[in-house]
Amino acid sequence: MSTTIPTRTGIANLPLHYGKVPPWLFDRMVKLAREIAIAIISDFGPEEMLRRLSHPYWFQALGCILGYDWHSSGVTTTLCGALKEGLKGLEKDLGLFVAGGKGKTSRKTPSEIESWGNIISLDPTPLVYASRMSAKVDSAAVQDGYQLYHHTFLFSKNGSWAVIQQGMNETNRYARRYHWLGETVTNFVNEPHAAILSEARGQALNLVAAESEPARTTITDIAIDQKPESIVADLKRLKTLNLPPHHYLTTQDLHPDSLSRILLSTYERQPKDFEQLLGLQGVGPKTIRALSLISELVYGVAPSYRDPAHYSFAHGGKDGIPYPVDRKTYDQSIELLRKAISKAKIGLSEKNEAVRRLNRVGMV
Repeated sequence: MSTTIPTRTGIANLPLHYGKVPPWLFDRMVKLAREIAIAIISDFGPEEMLRRLSHPYWFQALGCILGYDWHSSGVTTTLCGALKEGLKGLEKDLGLFVAGGKGKTSRKTPSEIESWGNIISLDPTPLVYASRMSAKVDSAAVQDGYQLYHHTFLFSKNGSWAVIQQGMNETNRYARRYHWLGETVTNFVNEPHAAILSEARGQALNLVAAESEPARTTITDIAIDQKPESIVADLKRLKTLNLPPHHYLTTQDLHPDSLSRILLSTYERQPKDFEQLLGLQGVGPKTIRALSLISELVYGVAPSYRDPAHYSFAHGGKDGIPYPVDRKTYDQSIELLRKAISKAKIGLSEKNEAVRRLNRVGMV
């Protein structure tokens, strides 16, 4: 039976859970994560492991099997941390490398990628770019109310990559997880997520939607054609408007004068397209939001406000909502994990407990 699954990658929403994983549990998660990774990579290669980890359903199931709460934001940081720790010393043999993590550790991602690139003679430049752009997209080009605080970048010795990052929304007390798979990304700023998972949809500024292409072009033109003082003047006029309550692009936290320096930088550097504009140092959510306001309210070219969340976080629903259960994918995921557990060099009691958790996943 083939074990290939559709490489749906995207977003999962999870409630915030506080507290730390007890050391005795994390130690066991590290051990089991290591053995499952070895089993899968030995049979299918590091690229297949990237595909699996970039699949939000499979990732969530793996976290459950390792003993973590199914419905918890902590599964993201804990699972990524356990996998990174479990693979230490085995990276070159397995051909799989893990960089980044939670909080301050996430900011070390570029240097960790570069370090491994030097060790295995792999050009780190495109990988560092992918890491940076995936974070930029999910924080500035998609403004859905979630502030990124976790970024894990995984890559193979052949240069394939995946990203698992998570943001926090302090208003609704949820965390949203973003998945990327390099082999499915043909354009960083046009529908880079092959699928999105979420339990709740809200309002978002979505500049990576296909229908936002005219807005992306207009925003870039504004940044390179208009002098900074002209843009600032437009923003000051817009600040006096009473926008309708449903309008996502509020002006309350936009300060035109403080944006002047960034706008001067974009004007001087003349980015050729929206991706280059987004990638410029200093261009963040407020800059993009300001240019989006001008695009819509001055030039009449509106971006998309479609929340990129498409799917409920599960293997579908028995009632067909949000889509019918993909039985083949579901069964293949369970079978692959069962095989990996059976091959893992761990104690019988731990294997039995992992299989019991896998069976519970199968009944969700």
